[in-house]
Amino acid sequence: MHKVVVNTTPIIALAKCHELDVLRRMYGKIVIPQAVYDEICVRDDIVSRIVNDSRTWISVKKIQDAKDKALYRTRLHDGEVEVMILAQEINADIVIIDDLSARSTAEYLKLPLTGTLGVLIKAKQQGIIDEVMPIIDKMQNENIYFSDRLLDLVRRKTGEGLSR
Repeated sequence: MHKVVVNTTPIIALAKCHELDVLRRMYGKIVIPQAVYDEICVRDDIVSRIVNDSRTWISVKKIQDAKDKALYRTRLHDGEVEVMILAQEINADIVIIDDLSARSTAEYLKLPLTGTLGVLIKAKQQGIIDEVMPIIDKMQNENIYFSDRLLDLVRRKTGEGLSR
């Protein structure tokens, strides 16, 4: 079983377009730190309900030593910091983060890293989903932003949406 730690944004992006189950189908179970759970469930909305309904395969874990949070740059949110700490504590196989600052920190820490779109590309390669771009379109309809450069990269990797 893979040890997968996920940050807030990938969960929100996938849940808003009713595709959170892609994570379960890819990894079986995922772990989120308490701060990520708190960020997601601060409001009673569709995302918090989907996450709470998925608690059979999403586990919430507190970091062991909250003092470690002081070692991280202040430009990261609590959830992002706890993702880094938890990933190190459990020796995660993959960390799923979208925020650029958090990704830079994860790369510096040499954490195995991907983002929401990386998960979708891999899910397509493994036959878990048929197409990536319709899911991205749903995310964009939910005001999840991706740069044109990143979308072009996804199109090239998946062969979707390219002129023939």
